[in-house]
Amino acid sequence: METIDWAVLAFTLIFIVVYGTYKTQGSKNAEEYIKGGNSSKWWTVGLSVMATQASAITFLSTTGQGFYDGMGFVQFYFGLPIAMVIICLVFIPIYHRLKVFTAYEYLESRFDLKTRSLAAILFLIQRSLAAGITIYAPAIILSAVLGWDLTMLNILIGIVVIIYTVSGGTKAVSITQKQQMAVIFAGMAIAFYLILDKLPENINFTDALSIAGAGEKMNLLDFSFDLSNRYTVWTGLLGGTFLMLSYFGTDQSQVQRYLSGKNVKEMQMGLLFNGALKIPMQFFILLVGVMVFVFYQFNSAPLHFNPAATDAVKSSIYASEFASLEEQLLANQELQKQAAFNYAQDPTLDTYERDGETLSYITTYETRDKQLRKKGKTIISKAAPEVENNDKDYVFIHFILNNLPNGLIGLLLAVILSAAMSSTASELNALGATTAVDLYKRNYKGEMTDALYVKSTKGFTLMWGILAIIVACTASLFENLIQLVNIIGSIFYGNILGIFLLAFFIKFVKSNAVFIAALITQIIIIIVYGLIHYDIIEFPYLWLNVVGCGLVMGLAMLLQASFGSSNKDYV
Repeated sequence: METIDWAVLAFTLIFIVVYGTYKTQGSKNAEEYIKGGNSSKWWTVGLSVMATQASAITFLSTTGQGFYDGMGFVQFYFGLPIAMVIICLVFIPIYHRLKVFTAYEYLESRFDLKTRSLAAILFLIQRSLAAGITIYAPAIILSAVLGWDLTMLNILIGIVVIIYTVSGGTKAVSITQKQQMAVIFAGMAIAFYLILDKLPENINFTDALSIAGAGEKMNLLDFSFDLSNRYTVWTGLLGGTFLMLSYFGTDQSQVQRYLSGKNVKEMQMGLLFNGALKIPMQFFILLVGVMVFVFYQFNSAPLHFNPAATDAVKSSIYASEFASLEEQLLANQELQKQAAFNYAQDPTLDTYERDGETLSYITTYETRDKQLRKKGKTIISKAAPEVENNDKDYVFIHFILNNLPNGLIGLLLAVILSAAMSSTASELNALGATTAVDLYKRNYKGEMTDALYVKSTKGFTLMWGILAIIVACTASLFENLIQLVNIIGSIFYGNILGIFLLAFFIKFVKSNAVFIAALITQIIIIIVYGLIHYDIIEFPYLWLNVVGCGLVMGLAMLLQASFGSSNKDYV
């Protein structure tokens, strides 16, 4: 990185923090600090909701997902528009009518304090883990690629976010997220343009799409019922709908974003705006990853994109074996390059016959590429088992640092850090508010003045910020960061959603039945995920949302039937 990159990066991040702190100074009461004074317009609500979900993981992991696996991951979001409509029709009117500060307040009015507290605690557990991961995700990658100290990066990102989140509350989060989304959209658009610009002169965008299709990266829809396949139309529509309903309808980090709207209409329009724009945005980010794949059809790519892993294996006894694989990959890439040129000139030049079957050179060489990379990962795991072996999350940052001009490198790093800051700020804001509203204030025995309310919320936000930094400093990478965040959500979200659906629609079910059913359900879901994780059973993790929701509702109704009518609600 050159001086201009550091200048662009520093200016962008400092401006966002200073602007957010300045514009929101003086939040004196809880209504303004926690709900932003109910002053947000629909576009602010929509962008804030989107920015909360679009963390650095989105831009690092999703592009890597596109590079390796193609466009199929977009099916994960097919349930989003359905969920947005349901939340607009059911959740928002109820929350607005009751004038709640958090989603979990409603559960006490419908059930009792222990049910409200349980739902709040489940949220606090899963969201605090996610907050640590959203800090850790860009930190681990920037640390590996740029050589920065990982712990220092975790602390730096956490402190920067804590400053303006504690200072300005919900309004600071919403205001800064507009600036962050502007940086993100501009940066990704510029990156996409430059990828296409760096393709050979006689390769246009249509050719690039055709080459990606020949490499099996444009397979958008999968209608199969194969449970071993994580992303299909059905898992997206059913499992995705349940996940999105729970995330946007019951997760305080999202609920708090649209509760800041001026009125019901502004909240609803903001969510519908998010529903309309989210799938195209994810499609575009995946397409950026696919275009990086096309770029590397004509340019050399490393055997492994994590430089820390490459350095570790090259200083081990496996160095010569790894070097041999690199030579084989380089030879294969030359063949890939010629096949891609031939395909762009005439697709028939890409085909050949073997055993009476018509095959594609691009597909053949891509298969060989995957085999060599898999062997490289095996060697890395033997040479340095402590180093991250999965390099999906490193693909895009490698492309940025090695192929973009100075200045734009700083901008794209600002995109990654802005995304990390925006989602982390929302999470800390929601964690602090939920702790203050649902646990501290509700159980506080003395007089709760407005000043004490705001002070305690700031204190809890700071506490969760420090805890998120600790989680980030002790975290370890999973197969893919974006999957890890969604897995954590899927373990808890179905259960929480089921509690809310019981509250909304199943009026005969009372508090004790729901509470017991929720505890049993959470234990079962954790056990089921353990069986999935250790490959004892094959089951897409998105379906945990459906199972959790259905299980808690079914158990609660069965328990209520066994209790009879003696178990009354606490109102």
